[in-house]
Amino acid sequence: MIKKLRRKLIAACMVSLAIVLAVILGGVNLMSYQKVVSDADTVLALLGSNNGDFPKQEEGPGSQPGGGAPAGGGPGARDVFGRRPLSPETPYESRFFSVLLDGNGQVLQTDTSQIAAVDDAAAAAYAQTAAESGSAAGFLDDYRYLVLTEGDNTRAIFLDCGRSLSSFRTTLLASVALALVGLLAVLALLLILSHRIVRPVAESYEKQKQFITDAGHELKTPMTIISADADLLEMECGENQWLTDIRRQAQRLTGLTNDLIYLSRMEEEQPPLQIIAFPLSDMAEEMAQSFQALAKSQEKQMVLSIQPMLSCTGDEKSIRQLLSILLDNALKYSPAGGRLELRLEKQGRGILLTVSNTTGRPVDPDKLLRLFDRFYRSDQSRSSQTGGYGLGLSIAKSIVQAHKGKIRAESHDGMSLSVVVTLPN
Repeated sequence: MIKKLRRKLIAACMVSLAIVLAVILGGVNLMSYQKVVSDADTVLALLGSNNGDFPKQEEGPGSQPGGGAPAGGGPGARDVFGRRPLSPETPYESRFFSVLLDGNGQVLQTDTSQIAAVDDAAAAAYAQTAAESGSAAGFLDDYRYLVLTEGDNTRAIFLDCGRSLSSFRTTLLASVALALVGLLAVLALLLILSHRIVRPVAESYEKQKQFITDAGHELKTPMTIISADADLLEMECGENQWLTDIRRQAQRLTGLTNDLIYLSRMEEEQPPLQIIAFPLSDMAEEMAQSFQALAKSQEKQMVLSIQPMLSCTGDEKSIRQLLSILLDNALKYSPAGGRLELRLEKQGRGILLTVSNTTGRPVDPDKLLRLFDRFYRSDQSRSSQTGGYGLGLSIAKSIVQAHKGKIRAESHDGMSLSVVVTLPN
């Protein structure tokens, strides 16, 4: 249990940290990418407004591309197109080309004078691909494009964003690498510090198990003496109601003590199981037969559906106890005239065991998970009239978990309860 708690703590911390880092780094890199796209679209819009070229700069030290505002125009200054002013170096730093297509997609004109990496044929191929995509803007390789309509013709303008995208990718990879290094560092710290974090819980849990074990052993002696004294009194005084009550309650306390000790042992890190291969179908048949007479005496119908020749590898005594608990539970909590069913079949590489019973009252789906809690009694079924202390399904769960299996409770129609066990074969 402590190991599971430690693993869950580490997993919760790592998942939380990974989500936080993903949100932060994702947001930062997304804004960086949006900045690349925004800057490229601003340049493309300027090129598109001037037929695929930068406007001629006006002479003068403060002139801007396209007759924009002077460089010293202040932080809120805008150019004639309503955008923030571009750097005077933008026309000299930008690598771009444009292609003019007619209505049929045929190339009318190409301009590759401002780029050396693309010739006229490649430019025409890029333009036709962009025009056929139906999108007004987008990326082809590292080129951001803008498709404009000029009368009956179409102009496709491409801007080389290779350097900006390369910088973005470098930043993205570096941030991911740093995040992974950080996660590994935190994982190493958690592996070291989690021992100290769960130590108080581990100590309290060990004390609780030790108390249950010690108290159980201490209670066994007085329970044995009480039962023996009741037998002696019965021999001297004869059988009477008070002695019968004493013997019955002593037996109940002895059963409760044994169940608590068994649960404590099953929750040890390595429960003492004797793993052998045994015929599970034969065991199920035998256990079911022992409950048939009792079910018939209570006017309850028991249906068996057991696939023959199924074997299981595990602790035979524990699996026998598991079957006994499930059948006894179904028999106790089914109403008079109810129906019980035991199904055993192979499912994939495992074995599926299902014990079902009808219920006298509707089953609350919200309480199904709590059926395996210690001492839990639902209002619908676990009344004090049935005897027991609500430990049966808790023991069943411990047995299944010790065999690396799974157990769950379900109700398909609201008026029946099924306990489904999956055991590895």
